[in-house]
Amino acid sequence: MSRTPLAVAVDIGGTKIAVGLVDAQGRLHEQRRTATPAAEGGQAIMAAVLDCARPLLDLGGDRVLACGVATAGVVDAAGRIASATDLLSGWAGTDVKGAAEQGLGLPAVVVNDCHAAGTAEARTGAARGARTALVVAVGTGIGGALVSGGVTVTGRSGTAGAIGHVPAPGVAGRRCSCGAAGHVEAHASGPAIERSYQELTGQALGLRRIASLARSGDPRACQVITGAATLLGQVLGGAANLLDPDVIVIAGGVSRLGSLLLGPARRAFRAEALPGPRGIPIRAAALGERAGLVGAGLTALHAHARVGGAPVVR
Repeated sequence: MSRTPLAVAVDIGGTKIAVGLVDAQGRLHEQRRTATPAAEGGQAIMAAVLDCARPLLDLGGDRVLACGVATAGVVDAAGRIASATDLLSGWAGTDVKGAAEQGLGLPAVVVNDCHAAGTAEARTGAARGARTALVVAVGTGIGGALVSGGVTVTGRSGTAGAIGHVPAPGVAGRRCSCGAAGHVEAHASGPAIERSYQELTGQALGLRRIASLARSGDPRACQVITGAATLLGQVLGGAANLLDPDVIVIAGGVSRLGSLLLGPARRAFRAEALPGPRGIPIRAAALGERAGLVGAGLTALHAHARVGGAPVVR
């Protein structure tokens, strides 16, 4: 590892917490992870974050200048969770910035996890060089980020890019994690695909097993993945008609389905999009599951440099 400045980066998801050291070029060092105590509330989640992240302080030494936290939920300007779905119980209202700064002794920046992924893909990944990009993360939930000039647009309340909570065409009834019915997240996220397979077959299988069956030609596995991908593609087509970005990037754990997901999604997208947006490329993310960490770290280092380097107080 060189003498370049580093940030402790944290990515808090519905099932796992990942931490690492990120440098100003977006390189990730010393990654580690732990399970998210998602049902135990904000205090327990932040305790798990700090336990996982503290050893990085010794590894990075005086090169560690800041902390960046990417998290599920809507983040307000003070670094608190303004609202969250039921994927993280008791997460709304948590002062993530305050807990991180007190626990790590570093100035901290807190951003939505999809916004962080959008920043990373725009600066160092599949959307690098694009004027505008829509980055969509498909995993335990579905989120997104609109990036313009390398900067993620957060919107008035921090909710911009929440594409998972757009109504899915032609479906209704299934409850989304936000509490509403019929959103695309309820039909095209990883857990939604698993649920659809169980409803169709009576078997409870994980996404990896369903994908393996689909690759071997199992018609029911192909049916549920294609159905989810088609809904996703239709929603992306509508979003492209509205936003007309240069590129759409698909990130998140479900993106590892590769052509099983992207093939039907691209076909549905082209059928839904207007002639101009129809030519927008849909690319797989370049950074994979690292995007949230890299984006959080880059955001923290950028903020630290912008304010002239706040003192490290640990």
